Amino acid sequence: MSETQFTPRVFSGIQPSGGLHLGNYLGAIKRFVDMQDQGDFQTVYCMVDLHAITAKLLDPATLRHNTRELAAGFIAAGVNPEKSILINQSQVPEHAQLAWIFNCVARMGWMGRMTQWKDKAGKNAEAASLGLFAYPALMAADILIYHATHVPVGEDQKQHLELTRDIAAKFNHDYGVDFFPLTEPVIEGAATRVMSLRDGSKKMSKSDPSDASRINMTDDADTIAKKIRKAKTDPDALPSEVEGLKDRPEARNLVNIYAGLNEQTVAQVLADVGGQQFGTFKPALAELAVAKLAPISTRMSELMADQAEIDRTLAKGAQQAREITAPILKKTYEIVGMVS
Repeated sequence: MSETQFTPRVFSGIQPSGGLHLGNYLGAIKRFVDMQDQGDFQTVYCMVDLHAITAKLLDPATLRHNTRELAAGFIAAGVNPEKSILINQSQVPEHAQLAWIFNCVARMGWMGRMTQWKDKAGKNAEAASLGLFAYPALMAADILIYHATHVPVGEDQKQHLELTRDIAAKFNHDYGVDFFPLTEPVIEGAATRVMSLRDGSKKMSKSDPSDASRINMTDDADTIAKKIRKAKTDPDALPSEVEGLKDRPEARNLVNIYAGLNEQTVAQVLADVGGQQFGTFKPALAELAVAKLAPISTRMSELMADQAEIDRTLAKGAQQAREITAPILKKTYEIVGMVS
């Protein structure tokens, strides 16, 4: 069987569960923009609203608001609908249709080993939804319905991408085809995993009860600066070498954030700031964060003032997406043996 040459294509998405924050920006959206602007790939970015209801059903008005706000965040941060395909997952039905095929390809044992399933279901797995258990198959469908060759992911999603590769390989093997690519993860950057400003051992999260633990993408300049100034630190000066950040989670987190915002490596940052106390470093970080993030917050507000335009952008994206997904689903059905 000859090796198929797939169009270089990137797919990634974020759940519209509300509360877009700095971790989403540095860990995902900024990387989306970088890959878009490189011009090496066709880029497809998605509000994955079908995933947003796997843990619990949301108030419909809230889900619609969150989806539009996330789209506004993408655009404000630099995702250009003229360069990338920007979509709302549920508007492209091929995602869910391919997911059913993959539900039948994937094995129960594979799903049961997913770390996030164990974490989210906890001790009450019997009460968890079937959607939560099966959502890695939907994630695989999200990626493979575009024949995506690359996916920018954080470390916490790497296991799901490995499952996507397993599903693609099993489908290809079972049907004797070379139809789905074995998608490659793209894991890079200084701040792909941003931690809480109040506890450097915990990931920055919208679910943290303390608003001071995160920088929201809707925060204004004064709020951003205040949160940086009050971020938890330790009493020691910053080191000049990366090894000096070991066992200093809060220091590492703030340096990572600076590196991510300023497009530097951690080593480059420490070469410049090594020896500084946090009383000097945090004002510089606050100034940088305000310069990079406040314009995004302002632009998001402007976009949300015209939600009809956001809807038109997503509808256009869905039409563009289906030009890719419909033929791939049709060929999948033919391979499986379904009459079309």
